[in-house]
Order: sequence, then structure tokens, then C-alpha cells
Amino acid sequence: MALRESEAIVLRTYPLREADLLVTFFTRVEGKVRGVARSAKKSKRRFGGALEPMTYVRAFYDVKERQELARLDACEVLQSPMATEVSYARAVALGHLAELLDELLPDREANDAIFRLTISVLHILQHLETDADIWMPITYFELWLTRLVGFLPELTECTVCGRDLTGTRVYFHALADGLMCADDKRLASSELSAESRALAAQMFRAPVENFVCEASGNPTSSPEACSLGAWPKSRCADLRKFLIQILQRHMEKKLVTASMLEKGAF
Repeated sequence: MALRESEAIVLRTYPLREADLLVTFFTRVEGKVRGVARSAKKSKRRFGGALEPMTYVRAFYDVKERQELARLDACEVLQSPMATEVSYARAVALGHLAELLDELLPDREANDAIFRLTISVLHILQHLETDADIWMPITYFELWLTRLVGFLPELTECTVCGRDLTGTRVYFHALADGLMCADDKRLASSELSAESRALAAQMFRAPVENFVCEASGNPTSSPEACSLGAWPKSRCADLRKFLIQILQRHMEKKLVTASMLEKGAF
């Protein structure tokens, strides 16, 4: 039987027997696939460094009928996060993307929009100048992923009364879907700032490259990106909190990497 071929992003690997690895990879043509890479710990020719998490590869694999696991035969590296030095902050950011994709994507269901989003954000993360620059691509990825998996509520109206939220203060709660006006907010709600809502609206209208300032050396960035200023951890922190609460509520579990990002001093 001929091997299947697809662009793919390696999400996670686990030891399996002495030399094998259990690999979860997100393919462009078939979505998330789990497979066994035989002798992956020994074969540099077939895999080399291709099975590092969040490596963009061309995967060659075989899926047999009535078998849950595919057989991963070989991988060709197209883009690797290991091509440049990976700091702790960047490693956590990459792990965060991998955890979100692994937890949210269903098995064997292609999603080209999410695949293209991931590739774009990976490219930005690989070319960051400082660890402090991780927050923009993380925010962009979380926002778009929440929308693409169908969990993002309407951001312009109160989920309780339906009031238009334009120009008003808005709130969200860990146990409630959507945004609320001041009259309908719950006890212990958090506020979503006007700046974060405006930036979210901009992110829905432009690719992630448009938010990388030209000062960072990215040739595809727009002049408008520099006018936005820096992206410290505090910027859009409320938006990220809102998005993570939505995702965790639907997943019914905590994201390990979200906590690591929150506690990180970068």
C-alpha cells in the first residue's frame, strides 16, 4: 500500500517500547492523527530532529483500516523551532500551542484554517527578538483558535439582555458564556477593557504579520503595527484570561501551559 503524504505539525511524542515513539501530529489533509514511529529513537535518517514538538514537517505515513494508530514511516523537516535558540519563554509558548491543538482538535478531521493559523504563528514565534515578544502571537492564536473551533461568543452584545456593548464597560465571568453589561454582570466578574476589545477586532481583520513592528526586522509587517507600541504581558491580559476561561470550560479541564505562562516572568 502506498504511503500517504501530508504537511504536518508535530504536537506531542511519548515513549513506546524501547526504541519506538507514539506521535500525535496535525496533518493538513486529515487533521489530527496518532501514529507509531518505529525505531524513531535510533533512526536519524528517517526522523532526525523532525519529531520535536511544533516542528513543521512533510510526513509519510500509513493508515490501515480498523486500526486506531497510523504507522509513521518518515518525516522531512520544513520548518523547525530548533533552527534558532529556544529560550524557556519560547518553549512554553510553543508548548501552549501544542497543548491547545492536541486538546481541541478532533481526530481525523481536517481544518485548513487552523493549520494555516498555526503555521503563521509558528513563523512569528521563531523570529522573535526577545522573550517579551511572545504575547502578541499567543493572543492572536488564542483568539482565532477560539473562534475557529466555534467557542467564541458575540463580543458586541450582552449575553443576558442583548444590549449593544459598543462604547460601554463590559464584563465576563468564569462560569458564564459571553460578555455582560454593567447591569447584568455577575458577582466576582472581570472587566474586558476597551483596548482589548479594539485589538481583538483588529486581529479579526488582519494576518498576524501585520502586528509585528518593523523594528523587529520582519519585512512583512505594516507601519500600523509599530503605532500599536510594545506588547508587554499586561497588554490584552484580560482578553487572554477571557479566552482561556472559555476554552477550559468547554474542555472541562485546566490547561497546564496556561498556568506556566501566567506564572512566567517574561
